[in-house]
Amino acid sequence: MVDSIDFNQPSLWAITKLFRGNSLYGCYALAITIFSIGIFRDALYERALRAQPTHPWLQTLPSQALAAVLFVSGNTLVLSSMYALGITGTYLGDYFGILMDEPVRSFPFNVVDAPMYYGSTMSFAATALWFGKPAGLILTCEVLAVYIVALGFEDPFTSEIYAKRDRERKGKEEGKKEL
Repeated sequence: MVDSIDFNQPSLWAITKLFRGNSLYGCYALAITIFSIGIFRDALYERALRAQPTHPWLQTLPSQALAAVLFVSGNTLVLSSMYALGITGTYLGDYFGILMDEPVRSFPFNVVDAPMYYGSTMSFAATALWFGKPAGLILTCEVLAVYIVALGFEDPFTSEIYAKRDRERKGKEEGKKEL
C-alpha cells in the first residue's frame, strides 16, 4: 500500500505557497480547517441523532454510566494526545516537513496506538448511548471503519517520512566521516 502513496504531497505545497513558503503557517491553516470541519461533523452527528428513535435498553442507568465512562476516557485520549503532539504534531505537520525529534511514546500513545481516532470513536459511542440512539451506535461503527482505513494509509506514510529523515541524517553523518 505504501508504494501507491505520493510522498511529495503537491497539495500541501500549494497550501504552503499560499503562506509564501512558510510551512508552519500552512500547517496552522490546515489545523484550523481540520478543527472547523470536526466541529461541523460533530454538529451533524448530534443533529442526525436528535432525529432518530431511542431504544429503552439504551436509556438505563448502566448505559448512561457506560456513556459517561466512554466520554471521559475518549476525551482524555484525544486531549492528552493533542497535548503530547502539539499543534503541528496533531495536524499533519509531518506532511509539511515539520517533524518531531522522536515519536511520542508516553501517555496516551503507550496505551493505544491511535489515541485520537479511538478516543473520538469512544466519544461518538458515548453520545449515542447517552441519548439512547441505536442509529448513533451504527454511525460510530462506520466512523471506526473509516478511521481504520485512514490508519492503513497514514501509518505507512508517517513511517516513511521519518525513515526518509533518518536515512538523510545517516547519509550526512557518513559524508562528514569521509571528509
